[in-house]
Formats: sequence, structure tokens, C-alpha cells
Amino acid sequence: MNNLKPKRSLQLLPLMFVISMTMTSCLKDSCNETRSFLEYSPIYVQPQDFRVPVITESPREIEETGKFYFYNNFIFINEKNKGIHIINNEDPQSPQNIAFVNIPGNIDMAVRDNILFADNYVDLLTIDINDINNPTILCRDEDVFSDYFFNEELGYFVGTEATGRTVEVDCSDPNFGSSNFFRGEFLLVDGIVAPTGGDFDANAGGDGQGGSLARFTLYQDYLYVINRSELISYNIASPEKPEQSDITSVNWNIETLFPYEDNLFIGSQTGLFIYGLSNPEAPEYISQFNHANACDPVFVKDDIAYVTLRDGTFCQNFINQLDVIDVSTITDPQLIKSYDMEHPHGLSLRDNNLYLCEGEHGLKVFETGNLESIDDNRIEHIKNINAYDAISLSSNHLLVIGEDGLYQYDTTKPDDLDEISYFPVGK
Repeated sequence: MNNLKPKRSLQLLPLMFVISMTMTSCLKDSCNETRSFLEYSPIYVQPQDFRVPVITESPREIEETGKFYFYNNFIFINEKNKGIHIINNEDPQSPQNIAFVNIPGNIDMAVRDNILFADNYVDLLTIDINDINNPTILCRDEDVFSDYFFNEELGYFVGTEATGRTVEVDCSDPNFGSSNFFRGEFLLVDGIVAPTGGDFDANAGGDGQGGSLARFTLYQDYLYVINRSELISYNIASPEKPEQSDITSVNWNIETLFPYEDNLFIGSQTGLFIYGLSNPEAPEYISQFNHANACDPVFVKDDIAYVTLRDGTFCQNFINQLDVIDVSTITDPQLIKSYDMEHPHGLSLRDNNLYLCEGEHGLKVFETGNLESIDDNRIEHIKNINAYDAISLSSNHLLVIGEDGLYQYDTTKPDDLDEISYFPVGK
């Protein structure tokens, strides 16, 4: 495997992750105010613990849904940092949980011709899944992703777990007014939420389809993956041996990828970036559309980009809206209109229907025939679900993933969605 950059490492003191539970102001002339923090302990993983063979296990209950992917009548559901559940969806009315692919540190995925590309903490894996019960790692590209700090003694810092203890910090601390700082062995963060059998058809081929929150995408003979501020290109003409061809610096905290025609639309916390693929080996910057600091999924159809902005743990803003952007002149994207939303997440479009996930506020359907009055044309609202991403498979079939499970809807009548099935968390 040809790597273009050295292994990233960072000495990291043992730390405690803490979340602010209460907030009070500090008087300038006295110091009698404190903040109470919930203490979190760090979790470290050594490379030898995750650089192991990928194993398929018997189906297990889904404990926490992550990103999802559709491939040839199978739905791949990520269990955050643990692996991928394989759901046989040949009968959408009765989806069957058939296997679990154990991949520590997995968040994202893409599939082409029974080759699964998946992250394994900092590594990118290429896995042959022609026999889903006996997956084989064809290639491991090490140290691709820099989401995890590395300590020579402890390994990679991959997360936190609650200790149940609290820490009191008073305003005599010089960092008291900061939103994020280390103090000895503690990391103090000003916030309120912790970061957070059927048969597999080996004869089927082609590309799968991801949601709007995807960091992996396929285009021609290339796989593109996001690494914080970088867009990394892989030549997969020989999919069993991806060759890293280019690393493009885009912007800090880029989050999502969406291919449209010969361009890549890259969602970030500060704006929408457009890169051309006339030379797919090395995407070239074309233009950008800046917005307020916010989480940023994007979907593009008929030269119109739909971008959702929401507040959240890492986004550090209070904006919840849908931006509708004209990208017909790719070098000069123009805002058509912004619409207030409740807490928009992922989205999908089919024909003139926009399927918008609003988290705990459910799933909304808007008719987009008139881009100047989308909010006046909400034609359906499913309120009893917690939805965060959607994939429209056809004009009459929609997949929705949420905190509480996988939903499938018949969208023949977009203004009257009919639930086909529900696969809950814990099943």
C-alpha cells in the first residue's frame, strides 16, 4: 500500500473527559462561583488490539445505530466503533438480521462489487465479502484517519466512559471562562452532551448507496474518504489493492461527501465546498458557499443543493435551518432561500419530494416545486420517530435510520407515507 503521509502521533497525558452540568457567571470582584462537571475517564486501544482479522459473527442485537448503507437488497447498519450489522432486505416487510461483521472502530463504509471499504479506527480496510461468513482483508492502509490521538505507552485515545463522579471548578481557575481546557489530568469541556440468516448474494455487483451523512463515496475508479480537513483519493481500478493517489487539503472539520455529476460536494461546519472531478485522481477546488458554523449534510439534485444546518455537541451554534442553493453555475453558488427548521439532520430527494430528518422531531416531507416557498409545502410529518438520515431507493421506497431503529416507508403517496416495516434497536 502506498501511503502519502507519515503516521500521526501525539503525546497525550492521561485525561478525564468531563461535561459541564451547570453553568454560573463569575463576579469580577469576588470568586464564589463554581461549575459542576461530570467526570469521564479515557479509553485507549493498542494497535495490536484492532489490527486483527475481520470476523463475521452470528447476528446480534443492535444497541446503537450509526451510519447506514444499501447494497443489493442488503442494508448495512453501523454499530458505532464495533462493526456492521447485515440486514437481508429482500422482503422489506420482514427484514432479517443475518450477521454481524466485527470491525473495531468502524464508523463509515462503502461497497462495490462485493468489496467492502471500511474504517478500522485509524486504518482503512478493503474487505472481500463475497462470502459474508468468511470476510477476508485484502488490504490495510494504516494511519489514514487522524481522529484519534496516539500515546506511545497507552495507544490510541478512542473515547470516554462516565465515572459517575463530579468535579467542582471555581472561578479562581485561570481557565474558568474557557470552553475547553486541560488542567492536570483533566480535560474540561463546556457543554451539555458527551461526545459521543439469509444468503448474501455473491453474484450481485455494482455500487451501493449511502446516506447524506457519509464520509466515504465512490466515483468511477475512485474511492474518496474524509479525514478531518483532508479529502483522500484512492484509485480502486483494482479494488483488491487501492492505491492512495492524492490528499487534498479542504477545510477544518469537513464532514460529508456527496457526488453529483462530475463534482464532489463537501459539507463542513463552516460551508459547502465544491471540487471538480475532471481529473478524478486529484479533485480540484471550484468554489464554496459559506454559512454559519453548523453541522452540514448536503444533497444535490437538478443543480440545486439542499444543506441542513443544526446545532449540536461539536457544531457550537444555535442555527437550525435548511439552505437551498443554486449550483447551476458551479463556480458561483447562490443562496435561493433559507428555511427555519427544528433540528435537521440527513436528507434525501426523489422527484420533487424532499425527505428531511429532524432528529427527535421526526421525518418531514416537503414538495420542492417552488423553491421560494418550501416551508409552505410540507406535505407529511411522521412525528413518532427519531430520524437522522434517509436513503430514497426509488419513487416508492424510502429507508430511514434513527436512534430507535430502521424504518422503511412506501412513498408512492409522499403526502401519506405508509410504513412498510420497522426494525428496532435491540432486535
